[in-house]
Order: sequence, then C-alpha cells, then structure tokens
Amino acid sequence: MIAPKKKAQMSVYLDPDVMKTLSAYAARREQPMSLIAEAAITSFLSPDADERREAAIAKRLDQVDRRIARLERDMGISVETMALFVRFWLTTTPPLPEPAAKAARAQATARYDNFVAALGRRLSQGPKLRQEIPEDIQDGEPPAIR
Repeated sequence: MIAPKKKAQMSVYLDPDVMKTLSAYAARREQPMSLIAEAAITSFLSPDADERREAAIAKRLDQVDRRIARLERDMGISVETMALFVRFWLTTTPPLPEPAAKAARAQATARYDNFVAALGRRLSQGPKLRQEIPEDIQDGEPPAIR
C-alpha cells in the first residue's frame, strides 16, 4: 500500500491584525489555523473563484437589465395611454362657450382633487393597468384571445 503524501511545511509572516483575525476565526470554528490558511490559499489560487465571481456579476447584470426593460415597457405604456386619452378627449369634447368655460374653471380645482384622490385609491388597490397588459405582445401584433 502506498503511503499518502505528507504535506509540505511553510513559514509565513503575517501582519499582527491578520494573525489575530486568523486565530479568532480558527477558535470559533474549532479548526487548526493551518487548515484555514490552506483553504484560504487554495481559494485564492483557484481559477473557479474568478468564474464564480463573474457568474454572480453576470446574474446581477441580467436582473438589472430585466428591470430596466420592464421600466421602459411601463413608461411606454404610460406615454401611449396618455397620448391616446388626450387625442380621444380632444376629438370628442367640443370647446365650451365662454360663460360655461368660466364656470368650468371655477370647478377645476375640486374636480382635479377628486381625480387625484381616485388615482390614489387605484394605485393603493390591486392590479395595475401595466399588470393587465401581457408582456409578450410583439409590436403590431394583436394579443391572443384567452
């Protein structure tokens, strides 16, 4: 039977703070300092460490990219909704005669306050318009009927 290889011994000079941290860590883990130092050196020299770090960064970047895409989509929906509403309102609402326009301006603040209150209620409740619109609609393609 072949005897297992004996580990090589090495002397290392450590900064006192690093030595204190290593000693405390070894005591907490109830492991020899040499085992922890060996694991740290192995991890430092491992080519996998860079690949794992790169994979973690790529994953985070993908998440950020998806969030930005959702923000762009939601902003596009908001702009199109507002433009459609304004166009519809302007084409269907005739201008008011001057006496009626003065009365409408007098009521504008109260009506606007009611609008803001209704908007607040809508935002505090469930589902938002953007959640009702499918994310997988292709440009110019009508949504599938479910």
